[in-house]
Amino acid sequence: MVKVKFVIKRTGAVVPFSEDRIANAIYRAAVSVGGRDKDKAAELAKQVIKIIDERYNENDKPHIEEIQDIVEKVLIENGHAKVAKEYILYREEAARRRKEDSRHFSKPSEYIPWAKVWRSLNWAVDHGLHTIKSANERIKKGEFAQIVHEVESYYDDQLNTAAEMIKERSDELRMVMVSGPSSSGKTTTTFKLEQKLKKMNMSFVPLIVDHYFFDLELHPKDEFGDYDFETPQALDLELINEHLRRLADGEEVKIPYYDFKEGKRYLDRTPLKVEANQVLLIDSLHGLYPEFSKAIPSAQKFKLYLEPLLQMKTNAGDFIRWTDLRLIRRMLRDSVHRAYKPEQTLLHWHYVRSSEKRNILPYCNTADYIVNTSMPFEVPLYRPRLLNDFNEWTEKYKNDPLRIDAYTRAERLSRVLSEIEPVEDDSPVPNDSVLREFIGGSVFDQHK
Repeated sequence: MVKVKFVIKRTGAVVPFSEDRIANAIYRAAVSVGGRDKDKAAELAKQVIKIIDERYNENDKPHIEEIQDIVEKVLIENGHAKVAKEYILYREEAARRRKEDSRHFSKPSEYIPWAKVWRSLNWAVDHGLHTIKSANERIKKGEFAQIVHEVESYYDDQLNTAAEMIKERSDELRMVMVSGPSSSGKTTTTFKLEQKLKKMNMSFVPLIVDHYFFDLELHPKDEFGDYDFETPQALDLELINEHLRRLADGEEVKIPYYDFKEGKRYLDRTPLKVEANQVLLIDSLHGLYPEFSKAIPSAQKFKLYLEPLLQMKTNAGDFIRWTDLRLIRRMLRDSVHRAYKPEQTLLHWHYVRSSEKRNILPYCNTADYIVNTSMPFEVPLYRPRLLNDFNEWTEKYKNDPLRIDAYTRAERLSRVLSEIEPVEDDSPVPNDSVLREFIGGSVFDQHK
């Protein structure tokens, strides 16, 4: 057993030292470069532990950066240069993000589609939905149903634009990719977009990317036993590219089948072919990730990016965070459709954010078109559903150094939902709304 009992995090918090975290960190770096040998990761972790034991006494509290330096040293000395490089790059990216956060956005972030954000803010101001205060005033006047109508019309206008852009390129297109971070509304948007394009005489063949997951036992997980499904490396990118290339060439392929109950993939299960007059329709978190479709020429694919780019300020003058909207959406959806408790979603969200900051958000500006899927009327509907829970989680994780992320998000959303005027009756929300994907009652009964 390792002598060191505690380590110091970058925040200064002192937390228990976990041997599993080292093996998991090494394995995650290996997965990022195509490696999936858990035994090798465990063996390298033992070497790291040995050096820690030689260097520190049981009363020492090494800094996390010192531990990571040792991991890099072991990886390099054992000839794992590619894994070491990925590990180093991850550390550098994390350091850069922390530095940018400390600057309070003193320079534009490449993660933000600024032109779309400006148009969305302009729309919100015109409709009196740019602050919680102004939204509350409209709700108190009995205008909730009207707000729903205005928001849904704005969303529909965006989908019409996207459909027209796709139609203009229909002669050369072989696939349309609907992408965006978790709980952006990809399922509903994909269905509605397909409906609009069918009216334009376009025919589609769907490809369910979830069937390309590697077996669960090959996925990285943390010391809490939480698996990471958010990274693009959880998918067999090599097989996806092979199938996309062959489908684009008019060949038939056999799609694998992934059994989520077993956590196991079965190859060569379902025949699929895209005819000359058809287009492949792909709904995926990672549709913009370069490695996802590197085998396909740009002219043959249309990339649509979705994100709820809500432009609404709190009473303190801060904008409601888009990631917080998506967190609530996923909590509600997963509790109904995946038997996943909202608290579990909160505790897992650090994985979601970590992966999307590296693998989704940096590519948003490479999309052919961006759809703002925020529904300003969703915020008042969330208050009666989750405010008490966020208050409870704020107290529960307030002094837990291992759950700082969960506490920060819970406390922030507790404040936001406390300010908004509550609306319990969701009947004005159409049954084909993006929001129905999360609060229930959607006419689109597929959930991904």
